[in-house]
Amino acid sequence: MRGVGRKRLQESADGRPTVHTVAARAGVSIASASRVLNGVGGSPETVRKVREAAAEVGYVPNAIARSLQSQRTGLVALAVEDIGNPVYVEMMRAIESVVAASGRQLLVHATGGRIDNETALLRRLAHRYVDGMIVSPIRVTGDHLAALVDSPVPVVVVGQLPADAPVDNVRTDSRTGVGLAVDHLVAAGRRRIGFVNGPLDTVPGAARDAGFRAALARHGIALDERLVEVGDFRYAAGRAATERLLARAEPDALVCANDLIAVGALHALLAAGRRVPDDVALVGMDDTELARMMFPQLSSVSLGSAERGRRAAELLLSRIADPSLPPRREQVAPSLAVRASSATTPLSVPAPAGPAPAPRTPEVTA
Repeated sequence: MRGVGRKRLQESADGRPTVHTVAARAGVSIASASRVLNGVGGSPETVRKVREAAAEVGYVPNAIARSLQSQRTGLVALAVEDIGNPVYVEMMRAIESVVAASGRQLLVHATGGRIDNETALLRRLAHRYVDGMIVSPIRVTGDHLAALVDSPVPVVVVGQLPADAPVDNVRTDSRTGVGLAVDHLVAAGRRRIGFVNGPLDTVPGAARDAGFRAALARHGIALDERLVEVGDFRYAAGRAATERLLARAEPDALVCANDLIAVGALHALLAAGRRVPDDVALVGMDDTELARMMFPQLSSVSLGSAERGRRAAELLLSRIADPSLPPRREQVAPSLAVRASSATTPLSVPAPAGPAPAPRTPEVTA
């Protein structure tokens, strides 16, 4: 052993090698070993000795101690209402890709859309267990805004915020998105257009309700309240809401506030004997993988979930690097993907594959 003879190398209480261990093995000062192990550097010879010694004794850096010194944890949090919702899955994938490229890891929290869960989570950031957070609340209250402004670490919000909120924000325009769906259905000749929405006390629910009503008015179509139903942003609620609507009205088209609702609506329509799109055209929102997995495939308004996630992650990383940046706001425009569920002509179903029928023997007549 270099410079230590038979003297036992210093270890931590749990028996793991420490910086003292590495320094003694390398024959350098503790300060020099610490600088090399923390990436600060040193002379080429010192760097070589310390790295060799660390490999020989099996030294593993203490991530917690390092984070306390650097004020960085290498972790970023994402908080969403429901991690099972395909729109959040797409958003999460995009965020994770950007975060991983920066050498960090992503922690995901499901809040259930509860205001107390989200504000408590924001206030726990005071313990600095992450370097920053991306949050996508479906309800925004004064408590939310206060917690966002007071956060000791950077926070980016995906969703609508008041214009003067001093927080980095990535948003879309779901009101315009609903208008795209209505425009498409009107152009296809539909006039009894229904709407199945999520809760009106949520930001997306209120915006999509306003967008639906404004779009009908723009086309000179009187709103029939029997064609409007409110439930939740989940499959079962969407199916139940559609069943209630069908029990009292005869729509020739339905706009749904997200794809989960739209799948529930599709199943309710088929169970009620309605053909899609022949009897009732159907359009969802979010344009998730779920829309392309259905039969018929669902038309859906894309709100750029992956793009919003990517931009939010980039805003957060730049905010972590430079906390003095002014608040920034970015917007992702909606677009409509038209598929079979709202096609203007009936969907032709190919005949099932199978052996060719045997040729018939011509009948002989006298």
